Amino acid sequence: MQTTDLFVRTVTAFSRRLLTDYDVSEVLEELAERATELLDLAGSGVSLARDGRLEAVTAVPVELVLLEEQQTTDQAGPSIASYATGDVVTIPDLEQEERWPGYRRVAASIGIRSVAAVPLVLTEEAIGSFTLYSKRAGSWSEEDLTAVTVLASMATAFLINASALAKQVQLAEQLQHALDTRVLIEQAKGILAGARSISVDQAYGVIRRYSRDRNLKIRDVAHAIIHMGVRPT
Repeated sequence: MQTTDLFVRTVTAFSRRLLTDYDVSEVLEELAERATELLDLAGSGVSLARDGRLEAVTAVPVELVLLEEQQTTDQAGPSIASYATGDVVTIPDLEQEERWPGYRRVAASIGIRSVAAVPLVLTEEAIGSFTLYSKRAGSWSEEDLTAVTVLASMATAFLINASALAKQVQLAEQLQHALDTRVLIEQAKGILAGARSISVDQAYGVIRRYSRDRNLKIRDVAHAIIHMGVRPT
């Protein structure tokens, strides 16, 4: 790792991002860029699991997209191994590796010699992999692996936070829809009660019966009463 100060700045910057409205894909790409700078690498990539398969999400620089996509196609490579086992996978020299021929062929074509893949883990279950690429052969230091494990944990935190925010937004939208529907129905009940000289409760009974007889949503019947002049009997 280049400097402790750079690591602290990287962690601090991403911690602050958790408090903002962010796009996950952009954050993961920035995370890959920061890891590449921090460890002086050829590049980094992030893959996430979907339906039991690991799929490439982002890679920097762009030439590494081919390598990440090769793993997605073959479902074979260090990222896949890390995801499957939940362990850090290090390859000091791909030229000495015998596994993953398709992956190794693409890696050789762009000059990648060593790889380290760190699982993205949520409650003891891997949900993806954060992969580091170097054009130099050699073992990965414990310091570098510790640093990238911290960054991998941050990436997982971003994903969890984004999921939570999405659920909150969905819940808020559903609540707003329910409230809007209730207002619409109340308006329709009042209009129909006045038009038919019946009570509001009787008007609601008419609306419900009309919706059931015609297989319509009560909200749609209410909308028709308010905006289209429909008067159910």
